[in-house]
Amino acid sequence: MGKALRKKFWERPLDQLTPQEWEALCDGCGKCCLNKLEDEDTGDVVFTRVACRLLDGDTCQCSQYDIRLQFVPECIHLTPENIGETAYFMPASCAYRLRHEGKPLYDWHPLVSGDPNSVHKAGRSVQGWTVPEFEVPEDEWEDHLIEEPH
Repeated sequence: MGKALRKKFWERPLDQLTPQEWEALCDGCGKCCLNKLEDEDTGDVVFTRVACRLLDGDTCQCSQYDIRLQFVPECIHLTPENIGETAYFMPASCAYRLRHEGKPLYDWHPLVSGDPNSVHKAGRSVQGWTVPEFEVPEDEWEDHLIEEPH
């Protein structure tokens, strides 16, 4: 069993979190697992409803989290060291991005609410509305653009 999480650890600077606290910061929304398109000229990132093939659309969890990079090498592996260069690719509501930007977590975040399902109850996850990437050819992802899910 890992170390206990410190009280309100998410309010600490990201580089002061233990590995267990870093992982616990994730709200479980699944938005990071949506495939995105990036404009090469502007760097703007747009989201699609096309989900990574490893995303479980019901739980909003990666089905192979510990070994995901073996299956999806382009998956962004966030760390305290790279958050500054990768945060722009994460949804605006992402706890890692919020804390990197010095913002508080939303009330629906499970760490704040105390309810592991609060992200789903608040309608802030991708639960139930994604399309698996194996059903949509990559050249058709533009047909599935969505506003960034907040």
